[in-house]
Amino acid sequence: MRVVRALNDAQTDAFAVASIDEAQILYRAGIRQRILLLEGIFEAAELPRCSRYGLNIAIHHLDQVRMLEMSPRLNRPVRVWLKIDTGMHRLGLNPAQVPELFRRLADCSAVAPGMSLMSHLARADERDCDVTLQQLQVFEQATKGLPGARSLANSAGILGWPQTHFDWVRPGIMLYGASPFADSLAVDEGLRPVMTFQTQLIAINRLRQGEPVGYGGTWTCPEDMDVGVAAVGYGDGYPRHAPSGTPVLINGREAALIGRVSMDMITVDLRQHPEARIGDPVVLWGEGLPVERIAQAAGTISYELTCGITARVRVETVQPVDQSRSNLAQ
Repeated sequence: MRVVRALNDAQTDAFAVASIDEAQILYRAGIRQRILLLEGIFEAAELPRCSRYGLNIAIHHLDQVRMLEMSPRLNRPVRVWLKIDTGMHRLGLNPAQVPELFRRLADCSAVAPGMSLMSHLARADERDCDVTLQQLQVFEQATKGLPGARSLANSAGILGWPQTHFDWVRPGIMLYGASPFADSLAVDEGLRPVMTFQTQLIAINRLRQGEPVGYGGTWTCPEDMDVGVAAVGYGDGYPRHAPSGTPVLINGREAALIGRVSMDMITVDLRQHPEARIGDPVVLWGEGLPVERIAQAAGTISYELTCGITARVRVETVQPVDQSRSNLAQ
């Protein structure tokens, strides 16, 4: 809800969520912009709730069309976004079906006037890949002559493919100040992180050359040295598979993770930090240390890291960064 409130203050035009339960949370929190269910309804019994809360629903399957056609009269019709499979091959209608299904939904009493048309880009994060242009062509052909607002661009589309912007854009990871591209950092795209994940040193141990550190003894001290212990681990959302050498910041300067990540602790090399003391801050990612670098080191993507912070991590709110273009926040 902290993110929602910050985006709401930034005058976001709409919100997109995965399920009706998430949408209901936003509605009960006072959100009155459009709320779109990106996966639509899972069963016909959800339609009265969608009507009650004024939700928008994505329609990506023929069964969902039938649910709307067979629905008892709703208190108010629901707004529909017709989702087309232009090449992602995950959710979406066959482009050849779109004109007929658009007509059927336009004649359906459960559907509000003014349907929208959408699809999703599969490889927009690959700047030199022509699949995005192919998807754009399929989308334009499938929607040719049909009325309604259009939406295609995700974060990578917004930043790298201006021809995909249309009427609505759907920023995701860029809202958190992370780059959607594997070959760039947030700063390269004019983005600033809105999350800083940090902890503190809780112990400093003097170890001798040859002594192993952590589970399995996967890292051995090359010399007599100080090893710091920081209070964070995979139980908090720090990636267990982050290898030795993954950077952290101690008092604003880089240090290297050493040994395996534990559930509640990590160990760090303090050889370049003789001034370090128990209680000093340790930044895992965020301001001064792009989350993309941690993701690359851990063999994953920044999306997984920013989504993976667990409930036991204390959250403190700071002033939100400036928002640029964010029509549909997902």
